[in-house]
This record gives sequence, C-alpha cells and structure tokens, in this order.
Amino acid sequence: MKKSELLERARPHYEEDQVLDLEHAIDIATKAHEGQKRKSGEPYIVHPLSVASTLIDWGMDIDSVIAGVLHDTVEDTDTNLDQLEALFGKDAAFLVDGVTKVSQARAGMQDLAAYLPQTKDNLSKLLIAVGQDVRVIIIKLADRLHNLQTLQHMSHDKQVKIARESLEVFGPMADRLGMGRVRMEIEELAFSYLDPQAFKKLQNVVRKRLGKSTRKLGAVREEISKVLEKENIKAEINGRVKSIYSLHKKLKKVDGNMDDIYDLMALRVIVETKEDCYRVLGILHSLYQPMISRIKDYIAIPKPNGYQSLHTTVITPQKQIVEFQIRTYDMHEFAERGLAASFHYHDQKNSKDYTRNKKSAVLPTHMQWITQLQEIATKLRSGEDITSDQLNVDLFGDRIFVYSPKGDIYNLPEGALPLDFAYLVHSDIGKHAYGFRVNGAIQPFDKPLHNGDIVEVMTRKTNSPKQAWLEQVTTTHARNKLRAQLRQLGVISGISHAAAIIKQKTLIKKKEAKK
Repeated sequence: MKKSELLERARPHYEEDQVLDLEHAIDIATKAHEGQKRKSGEPYIVHPLSVASTLIDWGMDIDSVIAGVLHDTVEDTDTNLDQLEALFGKDAAFLVDGVTKVSQARAGMQDLAAYLPQTKDNLSKLLIAVGQDVRVIIIKLADRLHNLQTLQHMSHDKQVKIARESLEVFGPMADRLGMGRVRMEIEELAFSYLDPQAFKKLQNVVRKRLGKSTRKLGAVREEISKVLEKENIKAEINGRVKSIYSLHKKLKKVDGNMDDIYDLMALRVIVETKEDCYRVLGILHSLYQPMISRIKDYIAIPKPNGYQSLHTTVITPQKQIVEFQIRTYDMHEFAERGLAASFHYHDQKNSKDYTRNKKSAVLPTHMQWITQLQEIATKLRSGEDITSDQLNVDLFGDRIFVYSPKGDIYNLPEGALPLDFAYLVHSDIGKHAYGFRVNGAIQPFDKPLHNGDIVEVMTRKTNSPKQAWLEQVTTTHARNKLRAQLRQLGVISGISHAAAIIKQKTLIKKKEAKK
C-alpha cells in the first residue's frame, strides 16, 4: 500500500479537506517511521497505511482512518499525543491513545503459557479503559487483520502466539461487533497457522465437495431466479461457502461426519424489503420440501450480535439438500460489516448526541455491552475504586436476548439465571424477587434462561435478598448489586464473592464430615 493508492481510495468517501488531513497524517507517519522495517523487509509505513485502507473499506469516519495511519507513532516513535492533538484534533488523538493502550497490555509477556490465560482478562480491562469509544476496538481489529495477513514473516513461536490470541480474543470480539466477514478472515488465517495440517485437509475436502455440488446448485439458483422474476421480486442470488474454521468447529459437534453438514454451500437471496424476505421463504417452501427443524427466523428474533436473516434448508425433487439465507441489502451490509456499518459518524458529528458519553444513545439493543464498558470507563476515569470482579465484563461469551412481559429486550450472557435478569431490569426488582415465570410457567432460580424467553419477575415488598443468592447469579452486574444490598443488610462483610463461596463450601464439608 502506497500513499497515492490510499488517497485514491479515500477520495470518493470523504470531503476534500478531510483527504488533505489524511495526506498530512501520512506524511507525519512516514517521517516518524523513517528507517523502521517490518519483518518482511518492507518499510514500516506499509502497515499503518494498510490498516487505514481497511478502515476505509469498512466505511469508518475520517478520524478513525487518520488514527489508523498514526496508531503506532506514539508507541514506536518520538511523536507524542499533544502533537497529534494539535495537528488532527482531540478525537484522532484520543483514538491513537486508546489503540496504544490496548497494544501495551500485550507487551512484555514473552512466555506463551503464562500469557494466554491472562489475555482475555488483560484486554477486556483495557477495552473498558478505552470503552468510551468503540472505534478503538475497530481500529485494533484492522491492525490485527493486517498482522495476520503478514504472519508468514514471523518466527514459528510468534505465529502460534498471535494466531491463538486471534482465535481466542479478536475473532470473538469481531463477532460481538457483528463484523462477520472480519471474524471469518481472522479465524481462517489464525487456524491456518495453528493447525496447518487440519486446515489443508479440510480445504481439500471442501474443494472436492464443491466441485460436485456447484453444478447442481447452479440449476436450483436458475430455477429460483425465474420464479422470483415471475413474481416481480427483485433479488440478487449468490453462493456462500462455509469457512474452513466454521466447518472445523461444526465437524466436532457431529463426530467428524461430513454428511451431517448441510450448509457447506448455501444460496443467499438478497432482496429489497423485509416483506420480500418472507415472500421468498414462502416461494421456496412451495417449490421444495422444507426441513422444519432447520427453519430459523433471525429477522423477528435477531442473533445477540444483531445478525438478521431467514434461514431454511430444503430438499429438492432430486433429493439434494440446499440451505438458503434470505435477507435485505441492509441486513446483508450489517452481516458483513457489523457495527462499522451502523455507525454513521458523518451524520452524527453535527448532532447533539455525538459525545463520547452519549454514544450509547445510537447503539442498537444488541450492543448494550458497549454501554456497560462506557459506564465502567466513566467510573475508572473519575478515580472510583473498581474491583477486579467489576472489571470482568462478559465480552467474550455468547449472548442471549430475553424479553420482559411488556416486550422490552434485555441482553444477557449465555447461561444467565433469572436473578441476573431481575437485577438487569432494576436492582430493586432483584432485591424484592421471590419467584419467576418464564414463558408463562414457574421457573426455579437455578435454571438458565434461553434466547427468546419472556421473563416475569414476581416481587414482594417484604422480600429481601439472601446470601444464598450469590450462587444464583452469573453476571458481574447482578453480583455487584446483590453484594451491595447484602452489605447494607449486614448479611455479609466486604469479603469477596469467591471467599464467600469458599467459606460456604467449607462449612458444608464440615457438616458432612460430622455426619
């Protein structure tokens, strides 16, 4: 990537004065990194220019792109943040500072075995510290993607270390931001270094299978295209091949049996409106026999990361099993680029909501975890005493949506219990809870909630929290609220949750020993 190429790529997307700022940033970075080389032998400036190019592709605002160009200058050169702020403004300098902090978290950890168990904790703490602006995470993903693309120049140990961290931290992070295409790229590259034999073997299997099915799928695609045209539904139909790493994970679930993988290659139908999505689904089911258990409506109930599509698997008269994904162009854009696609920074710049503390106002429901990051970041910056327990944000786990009886949506980690929901709604609701109805039926305190559950909290003013509840919450938010209430009641002292559980288990063992 050269300066001229990057500017050429930027011009269609930004104002003339913004492109001039970008050009100035490139000149500053080029001078700052002068004489530095990558492991490949290329001038170092190639890396930040490539990161900035990726950010342009993702549709990010000009401050993010400028920060992408400058992201290594403070850490690796004599440039300082005050200089960057004077030249490019507070926002760009703030983003560079955030990316620098995330990078520094990983510095100095040479031993892979000691490094990896701490990786998620260290990075999540730092992401909280920079949680005022999610663009920091997006820039870091672009940085990581280019490092993976050039990983062949690193030593074997470094390759393994970076690849494993990418699978365990950056892949899930991209997924949480709804950035499906980025997640897939990160996973594919990382897996190819972590288990090259398995990667090549699966690549060959996919190649052979696709050769057999592509012609058959072509005939199905042509048939669908004619029917949709006849029904006056404008649609784009293309094929989607399952990624090697996704296939690797799915094969583990089906004992390695490739015949149980129905979605190796799917047909994707992209239409203009949500109504057209359902019309296409009806047409497919009138033409072919649907496999009822494999019909998924992610439009009515999106995935926790915001992904929306209709999925169905059908059996053709020729006994061919075909999976379809049906979505609108907007849904497709979000499925590919996630939060980067939904953050319209150009429009927000001039709005009253465009402040770091109010960015949560434009975040969709499935991004509530970012709001949590922002809340804790505010406490950290105001000098509040934050415990390590509070810093343990559920950034990397799978998420579920649950609903209140009024239809309000709440985002919780997979495995969350009813009390987690109650405390998320309001700490007083949790405090006075005495029972739960889930989908109309009474549910015990220790039974996990599932995606799409409707949860009603039954409360009594006379009811108060109990110490035993500490074992019936899973989220940091609920545990912190509950512990504060128990302290107020004098039920527990300031001992940690872990210590409370150990103490409780010790007492149980002593009682059992006496028996």
